[in-house]
Parts: sequence; structure tokens; C-alpha cells
Amino acid sequence: MSDQGKRRFSDQTVLITGASTGIGAAAARMFAAEGAKVVLAARGREALDALASELRGAGHQAEAVPTDVADMGSMRRLVDRTVEWGGRLDVLVNNAGVNHRGEIEHLTPEQLAQIVQVNLTAPIVLCRLCLPHLQARRGAIVNVASLAGRIPVLHEATYSATKFGLRAFTFALAEELQPAGVRVSVVSPGPVDTGFIMSDLDSVPDLVFSQPMSTAEQIAELVLECAVDGRVERMRPALGGRLATLGYLFPALRRALIPMMERKGRAAKQRYAGRRSS
Repeated sequence: MSDQGKRRFSDQTVLITGASTGIGAAAARMFAAEGAKVVLAARGREALDALASELRGAGHQAEAVPTDVADMGSMRRLVDRTVEWGGRLDVLVNNAGVNHRGEIEHLTPEQLAQIVQVNLTAPIVLCRLCLPHLQARRGAIVNVASLAGRIPVLHEATYSATKFGLRAFTFALAEELQPAGVRVSVVSPGPVDTGFIMSDLDSVPDLVFSQPMSTAEQIAELVLECAVDGRVERMRPALGGRLATLGYLFPALRRALIPMMERKGRAAKQRYAGRRSS
């Protein structure tokens, strides 16, 4: 990437939720490297402070704001602090997410409510809270969803529902805000090599691993590209996204292919487990 390309977000303020690890942390590093002032939001202060210190040590501007996106007051304080510190808000990245895997009867009502609150309610509310600032800058919103938002995933019914909802919200909001010049996009990744799934590997359905694994950096690159051009959706792997759509449109075909895809995923999962234990 050229030096000019690295400054695509020069002097812009970028707010990233779920910024302490994984995709969020990778996106923070990339936005900062391209000139952005980054506001890092997540629940854990220690990890946020460590990332902010790393970025400042590299000559970038970063602010850590511990935030619980399940709490309305916490989100309001996050937006206020972002604008106070950055002077403006140009890009919102809704990346925070949570999942409790397993059959729904084995999950508590509180766990189910948390999935909906963090993955769907919080991004919608945060978009609204940030909207006046984004309209003033003709800025961008990037929501991080999942291929589970394109096709239902067994034993992740509520998670899939939230990602379907976030994707639908994004598409509708993109049209709604087009006249105001605010770009709205969604990034839909398959499995990503982060703690979100690797730390809970045994509970992740085999089917998930039938798709190639991406790195956090590869997904973060998609986030940056969406923030630049406003393309409504980017997926990785692209073939996985198309197969997911095909399976959604033709449920009988999906059911017929599931055993084969689960076998493929099971073999890949065993390889990842072996890597983890080595």
C-alpha cells in the first residue's frame, strides 16, 4: 500500500466497539496506520489500555473508553467521550459480539437476551446515537455480521437470528441514509481465527468449519474498504457467502448437503484442535 493510501483516514475519528481483541483490535491498528484517531470500546479496561498504549507508542492517536454496549447509559457516555476527545465522528464500526452456543433448551433466558442485546439492539441504538455526528461529516457505518446471517446455523439459532437482523437493518439503513451521504455497510465473515471461536472450539458446530478460516486482519481489511467506498456488503470467503445464499433459497438442497459439509468441517476442526494443543 502506498503512503498516500495509508492516510485515507487522516484526522478522522473512528469509533470501534469490541476493540480489545480480534477483528476490532486489528481494525483499530489499520485505521490508526491510515491516519485515524481511534476510540477503542470494550468491557475490559486492561486489554483496551494495552492496545491504546501500543498505538500511542507507534505514534498514533488512540483513546480507550471501557464500555458495556448492553447498557444504554454506557453507550451514551461512549459517544459523548468520542466527540469530546476526537472533535468529530467520521466512522462507526459496530463489531462487539457475544455468543452462547448449544441447543436453546440448554441456554438460560438471560443468555439468550444477552445475545440479542449485544449483537442486535446495541448496534441499532449506537447507530442512532452516532447519527447526528455522522451526518455532519457524511461519514460511514460498518456493521460486522456473519455468514450465519445469511443461512441459519444449527445450535446457534439466536446468534443467527441477530446476524440476520443486523444484516437486514444495514441494508435498510443504507437506503435510508443515502440522501444524507452516510455510507452504511455490513461485513459478513465465515469462521475467523480469533478467541471468539478458538477459545470455545469444542462447542462450535462442525458445519462452521466447512468454510476456510480467515484471519482477523483479513476481515479488518474488509471493514476499512467498506468505510471507504460504502459497498453495502463484503463477505469472506466469497464462495461461502454465495453457497450460504443458495442454501437459504433452497432449503432442501441445504439439508441434503449438510452431512457432507459437517464431515468436511469436522476434519478441519480436528486439525485446529491439534494445532491448539501442540
